[in-house]
Amino acid sequence: MITHSVFYDAILYIYALSLLFYFSDFARASRSAKRMGAGLLLFVWVLQTVYLVTSALKHLNNVSMFETLLLFSWLIITVSFIVSRFVRIELFVFLVNVVGFGILAINFFSNPAVKPSLANWKMSDELLFMHITLALASYVAFTASAVFSGMYIFVHRKLKTKDWSATMKRMPALYNAEKYMHKCVIIGFPLLLLALALGIAWITIEGDATLFYDVKVIFSLSLLLVYAGYLFLNYGIKLPGIRLAKWNLAAFAIVVLNFVVTNGISTFHGWK
Repeated sequence: MITHSVFYDAILYIYALSLLFYFSDFARASRSAKRMGAGLLLFVWVLQTVYLVTSALKHLNNVSMFETLLLFSWLIITVSFIVSRFVRIELFVFLVNVVGFGILAINFFSNPAVKPSLANWKMSDELLFMHITLALASYVAFTASAVFSGMYIFVHRKLKTKDWSATMKRMPALYNAEKYMHKCVIIGFPLLLLALALGIAWITIEGDATLFYDVKVIFSLSLLLVYAGYLFLNYGIKLPGIRLAKWNLAAFAIVVLNFVVTNGISTFHGWK
């Protein structure tokens, strides 16, 4: 029986990375992204299979809740592979595995037999660390996207007024600014979604339901919906680039509020 959390951390990070590739394939229909996502998810499935088989051989007649939930997560991945193979609904595969990811996190970090990587940490501290890591990574992606949005708006206005200044030569082409603006959101959105899944797992383990109404949680959910709206406007309605850039900058304003303002009044994990 593995009792050190490094093994479980590795599974969750690989799981998260596979979902990033799956979401990229859903948003941009990229075969290479789908192959990478499927390969990483298969690796997670193999690790879980080995663990389940090993546990079954040791105590088949005494199955714990930990192994039951691990089996549930394993079945979710298995079903997603079947759907991906025969139905090919990438969004279903992504969303059902977000649920599996959250359940796996709760299962790993609520297990009293698992020891944290650092001696002075609790398992819930490691879960919170992973949550913050993914959230910060999503904020970095959104920041980069906002910068490209600003560049897009600047170049767009200069082109409309035919102002060929020296600054224009240092700016990316309009097409490239829009492309990278979209790519950064495609990276940031699933990172934020996974971070929220881990945050929900942490609240569940802590057993304090009032945290679901914390201002930071509400702001984070609102931020997720705003960027989901951006993706819908981009890939569903196909709004012009200039309107998407303005929407993206407005969304980034919520990122700033969520990162700076709510930390002073939030009880979820305010910075000391």
